[in-house]
Amino acid sequence: MLATSLLKSNCGQRLCLADKQTISGTGTYERGGYIYSTLAGIVNIKKAEESSVIYVHSINDQSMVPVPGDVVTAKVTIVNQRFCKCIIKCIKDTVLSRPYRAMLRKEDVRATEKDRVEMYKCFRPGDIILAKVLPMTDVHCYQLSTAENELGVVIAHSEAGVPMVPISWTEMQCPKTYVKEQRKVAKVIPENRLNSIM
Repeated sequence: MLATSLLKSNCGQRLCLADKQTISGTGTYERGGYIYSTLAGIVNIKKAEESSVIYVHSINDQSMVPVPGDVVTAKVTIVNQRFCKCIIKCIKDTVLSRPYRAMLRKEDVRATEKDRVEMYKCFRPGDIILAKVLPMTDVHCYQLSTAENELGVVIAHSEAGVPMVPISWTEMQCPKTYVKEQRKVAKVIPENRLNSIM
């Protein structure tokens, strides 16, 4: 196991053993029981609930990278029956210098009744969501979850182009036309954010 959270690495350099306690993150890959760096940069270790995630970011790009457990703000770009594609714009309160691609699968939308989730009734292209980053399974795309009450849609526009107001866990309403649209609504929306979009 690496002893420090800030080491320099070279592309292809073997970093450490890969096991249940140490998993590969952004800028790394796993092969033959070891984790290797995919680029020259700074090695970071972030401790998750039951494991540590090893990731590397370029020396030339000092922006943050999402790691499992982070709550991120993302914009929904594509919605289909099985998943929606998103662009991660912020990690916690930090606006990223470059966005990251992400995917939210149907089974990660809610904690209960996962088989009854209809993606188009939860999200629409253009929605701004809060989501949690899951452990990576694809090197090129982050996996997101909105299975907690505090996660889901925080900003959405109606078909009339007006910012909508949440009225329940599953609905938002256009203040202009009073038309209701279904969404997976996040429980907590800061009052100042609501005032700024109304």
